[in-house]
Amino acid sequence: MELLKERILREASVTNNDVLKLDALLNHQVDPLLTMEMGKEFARLYAEHAITKVITIESSGIPVAFATALALGVPLLFARRKKTLIADQDALCERVPSFTKGIVTDIMVSRQFLTTEDNVLFIDDIIANGDAARGLIKIIERSGASLAGLGIVVEKSFQAGARTIREQGIQVESLVKISSLKGGKIEFE
Repeated sequence: MELLKERILREASVTNNDVLKLDALLNHQVDPLLTMEMGKEFARLYAEHAITKVITIESSGIPVAFATALALGVPLLFARRKKTLIADQDALCERVPSFTKGIVTDIMVSRQFLTTEDNVLFIDDIIANGDAARGLIKIIERSGASLAGLGIVVEKSFQAGARTIREQGIQVESLVKISSLKGGKIEFE
């Protein structure tokens, strides 16, 4: 997606050889017009998959997942990172490490919103090692729902996350693939 590449080059910053800061686009501030274009592109890529629901992990994946769900005309479901006092005691949970946060968190999805009748599209903002994505994929599998595929806004292809998910036979579509951040320079595939 050329528009996204241009915006990344203008507005993102390289923290180190492994971390790209996308606060101006995805992780702190959101451009609604760009976000809607990303959602339309994911909807186009998965148009033939009979998606019943879009799923993501809170919080940075929510805007693009919402735009995708809107374009597809289906509900959006997001996995929570923290249990609340009114959380479903029978929720599907998975413990996952966060690459950017450097901590381990629990993600959870209520069983009532993810069923065997669902064919879900998983949308995420960025993939590095893929631990959080694999955790949500496990939850989807345990629910009995079908996973149509994974849509990633920014894939860091120099890290193993997306590759290991593709090796599981899951369709992964990335809007942008970054092959290197070495020396503070963003290089696209």
